[in-house]
Amino acid sequence: MGDSLGYRMKYAVVAPSTNTSVQPEYDAMRPRGVTNHFSRIAIPDTRVTDDDSFMVMLENIRAATFDAVDVSMSMDPGCVIMGMSAETFWDGVEGAEKLHRKMLERTGGVPVIMGSTAVDAAIKAYESERGSIRKLGILTPYAPVGDANVKRFFEDQGYEVLHIIGLKSPSPMQIAHEDKQKLKRTAIAVSEGVDAIIQAGTNLAFAEVAAIAEFWLEMPVIAINTATYWHALRSMGIADQQDGFGALLSRF
Repeated sequence: MGDSLGYRMKYAVVAPSTNTSVQPEYDAMRPRGVTNHFSRIAIPDTRVTDDDSFMVMLENIRAATFDAVDVSMSMDPGCVIMGMSAETFWDGVEGAEKLHRKMLERTGGVPVIMGSTAVDAAIKAYESERGSIRKLGILTPYAPVGDANVKRFFEDQGYEVLHIIGLKSPSPMQIAHEDKQKLKRTAIAVSEGVDAIIQAGTNLAFAEVAAIAEFWLEMPVIAINTATYWHALRSMGIADQQDGFGALLSRF
């Protein structure tokens, strides 16, 4: 007999303890019969003022990620979602593939969904309707070293990054404090001449903003949390569609 609430799918979601955006955004997209179970990567809310302090934050996440994965496996998930972003872009496509292999080893082969590759899958879904998407505008909450790795990942995939703006959020927890008006203005700032807008950084509460921006800008605007959860659903054969999160969840 299967799980009484997660009878279609139980997702283990691994996210930093400072992250307050992934859980509510994933839960808002959750279909009936699907459950999300969060395991926290325990990190301090360190100050981030430059590339060096950004790397301290990232190393804190790296040091605690696999412990959180191990805890999450005790509820026998059907799939593991990485609800964290920067590490999935680090060192480009080669780095993403290496991380995915390490995660699969840790989960014993249970499928693992990562934000970087989920966004690439989302772009390809939009291409099925719109044709080729090559030129990107990107917004992140990161310091320059984080932006450089996001840019590298997409360039490795053959995209051209025309604009990238990092908000340089002052700590991992305070990423979630970036208000919707600021996110709107940043999306507009990276929109000129591009085929699509991409947002990285899972603690930016961008899912709702992205759906609104997509309507007004008349181009794909892909929030990483929306793309990652969409990819997790579709990868596990769950085809439910939902309004309110842009074309990705309502049409693809």
